[in-house]
Amino acid sequence: MKINCLIIDDEPTSQVVLKKYISDVDFLHLLGVVNNAIEALEELKNNSAIDLLFLDVNMPKISGLTFYKSLQNPPCVIFTTAYSQYAIDGFDVNAIDFLLKPFSFERFFIAVNKVVEKKSTIEISAKESHYILIKSNKITHKIFSNNILFIEAFGDYVKVYVEDKYILTNNTFSNILEMLPKTKFVQTHKSYAINLGKINTLNGNQIAINNHVIPIGLKFKADFLKSFKNN
Repeated sequence: MKINCLIIDDEPTSQVVLKKYISDVDFLHLLGVVNNAIEALEELKNNSAIDLLFLDVNMPKISGLTFYKSLQNPPCVIFTTAYSQYAIDGFDVNAIDFLLKPFSFERFFIAVNKVVEKKSTIEISAKESHYILIKSNKITHKIFSNNILFIEAFGDYVKVYVEDKYILTNNTFSNILEMLPKTKFVQTHKSYAINLGKINTLNGNQIAINNHVIPIGLKFKADFLKSFKNN
């Protein structure tokens, strides 16, 4: 997991410390350094990939707190300041952490690990809550993708296997596969796509999922193995 950072601080010495600390953490990637809220706003408009702000509270013209409160969809924030009285205000805006200058690398690392934990929780929640809607016999089924074992092309229909049953839907194989998370589902054969998290065993050109055996076609084997190793 890479976390893209932006430093917003008008003190050169603070910028140097933060840049050094960020460079020492392999999952942090510094995208820029700005000196005030005006420059920060411009940077955020031009770069939607920013995940985390290291934001000084006490800056000229517009304080870090005022600036952060003005953002519609703000990234995560770790406030930095030499003034401890701002800490309560920082947590009022759901800050990840509040670093009181001068802070050690150990204290910095604790703060950024909180960002990792929050992002991991959000990602897990999103995966677990993802679902697809498919129609079968005039009934629309809401199926959570995490519960799907695999899908199978079956003539003009598709079988969507969930635990001990399947739901038959009059849809195309490619349409159903397109609905599913690409990081979790991979095609193994012209007629099959499987949930990587449901694999029990892999034996040659066959995958076992519960009591089902799914073939691996030669055309799809390299991509499947790559996804399987990275999952």
